[in-house]
Amino acid sequence: MNDLLVLLQYFFLGIFQGFTEPIPVSSSGHLMIVRYFMEIDLGITFEGFLNFGSLIAVLIIYRKDIIRLAINSLSFLFNKNKEGAADFRFVMFLVIATIPAGVLGILMEDWISATFGETIKMVGVTLFITGIALWIIRNLRGTKGDHQITVRDAIIIGLAQSVALMPGISRSGATIVAAMLLGLKQETALKFSFLLYIPVSLGTMIFSVSDMVDDPSIEGMWIPLLVGLIASIIASYYALLWFMNIMKKGNLKYFAWYCFIAAILIILFLG
Repeated sequence: MNDLLVLLQYFFLGIFQGFTEPIPVSSSGHLMIVRYFMEIDLGITFEGFLNFGSLIAVLIIYRKDIIRLAINSLSFLFNKNKEGAADFRFVMFLVIATIPAGVLGILMEDWISATFGETIKMVGVTLFITGIALWIIRNLRGTKGDHQITVRDAIIIGLAQSVALMPGISRSGATIVAAMLLGLKQETALKFSFLLYIPVSLGTMIFSVSDMVDDPSIEGMWIPLLVGLIASIIASYYALLWFMNIMKKGNLKYFAWYCFIAAILIILFLG
């Protein structure tokens, strides 16, 4: 019975994290809320597995774009094929946008944990900020496509992603808000945001490997971990497809309202 309860718990957490990761409501903030109510410590190993599940879902959905970008970039680099230059620049902009969050994540990890890990009310405050940002761009329609992104755009979007190191600030929300404020089309903003998630997620996985290896609790937990991973893949996949449809219809205001309501309830009743 205990084993079944553990499997159900890990399945629920996988579904929960997987669903909230792609949509602009902050999966890290919501995991803090789950920990508050369930009074559990997920541990770096399990959070790493859940994060990897979301990464797999993103790779599946954007596989055609990833393959095209890789082939054209390599063709430009090694064969000097000018037709691949635009895709190579796009990849370089993804690299540039990755740098701010990577550097700040290393330098400010302890400060972020100390400042935002102590009280659930801080998640309420940052969720409210996420809601305001989503409300601002709810009616924006940009004109810049994939190959019209500039170095300046990449740096600003990267800085926006670094803000999402704070629990309650959505990573996808922050990058999409920044991209749309810079005039990117919704489809381009969404694509750049989730392709940008790939190096960030891989970086997180690399830094967590040593913690996973040293985690004594991992022995005997492989089945629950795999259950959580599979649940995260499935939930992330369908949540991202749903979010892509929401973006096409321009209904970001609903996410803004959700963030406002969740933030107010957290500030008033939790912590």
